[in-house]
Amino acid sequence: MIVILKPNTDETSNAFKKTWDYLNKLENIRIQKHIVEGKFQRLTEIYLFGDTAALNKEMIETLPAVDRVVRVSQEYRILGRHKDSKRTTGFEYNGVHFDQDNLNIFAGLCAVDTKKHVELMMKALNENGQTCTRMGAYKPRTNPYSFQGHGKECLPYVFELAGKYSIKIIAMEVTHENHIEEIREALRQTGDPTGVMLQVGTRNTQNFELLKAIGRQNDFPVLLKRGFGITLNESLNAAEYLASEGNARVVFCLRGMKTSFSEPHRNMVDFSLVPAVKRLTRMPVCIDPSHSVGSREASPEGILDVFHASTQGVIAGANMLLVDFHPDPIHALVDGPQALLLKELPKFLESVSIAREAYEKIKNLFSPAKSVK
Repeated sequence: MIVILKPNTDETSNAFKKTWDYLNKLENIRIQKHIVEGKFQRLTEIYLFGDTAALNKEMIETLPAVDRVVRVSQEYRILGRHKDSKRTTGFEYNGVHFDQDNLNIFAGLCAVDTKKHVELMMKALNENGQTCTRMGAYKPRTNPYSFQGHGKECLPYVFELAGKYSIKIIAMEVTHENHIEEIREALRQTGDPTGVMLQVGTRNTQNFELLKAIGRQNDFPVLLKRGFGITLNESLNAAEYLASEGNARVVFCLRGMKTSFSEPHRNMVDFSLVPAVKRLTRMPVCIDPSHSVGSREASPEGILDVFHASTQGVIAGANMLLVDFHPDPIHALVDGPQALLLKELPKFLESVSIAREAYEKIKNLFSPAKSVK
């Protein structure tokens, strides 16, 4: 059961205290508070776990701070929609808004290799009006002898350059809970010039202890990639692990499935599931066309497969794109063959804009106003 308080409820008010005290005294019930920072208001949701079937929904709705009460299904208890279209689907972080209606682009280096490349990437993003990027400092690799990232050594200059070029958020994968503190400390030492979205890679989607550790912190939102060899349900429950520990600011990323039927692409593109994830949960949905396609092959018209996959995801309603670019892909230490070139960034952004405009037009066909006509 979810108890949704009135917007912008003050936790020092008598209304909140009376409501909290009542819920906290319910027998065989554990309560957990979540704050949802929306674009225009702050919402407090109180989750009730335990024998909630016996609770009187109407009685709880009479409590002074309560707006409404939602009974939930068994799965995705925190992140699920639960047939309640009024629940908020987004969050704000470092001046950037994430929800199921907007679109944010995170173009950047799959792995940080040199300071020069980081600066060239961020400079290009700034010149093209972009404020978000991806930068890999910790890279889990299949081969133990492959480059696994510079780790904490590169964090200070990555964060300083982000501040220099007005980058608000860096999506950065972590593979161990110690990395969270390393990121936090590097941000503090550099004066907090940017924000970080912690990324859980496909290999760690079911690393439950890591998920719990990331979920327990509330400094950083999380980008969770779908596991490459597990069901969608299993991956969505991995996201629920994060939320159950306290951090519900989660973006879910589709990045392709590992199967022999994916050829000639690296993974089987699964972007048709964008609307399904949005229907089942309140999470914004990201797509990763670079890791799905895995190459710079192009169609006879000259359109790169990564461009095709990107626009397909946007047409499906994606809310975030995570895409690889590199100033010098031939010398990239990770995933160079799939990286787009900096000179291709303007054309990429324009193609995404065209696809987004088409999506908005299709969406408007099904708006309530259109249906009435």
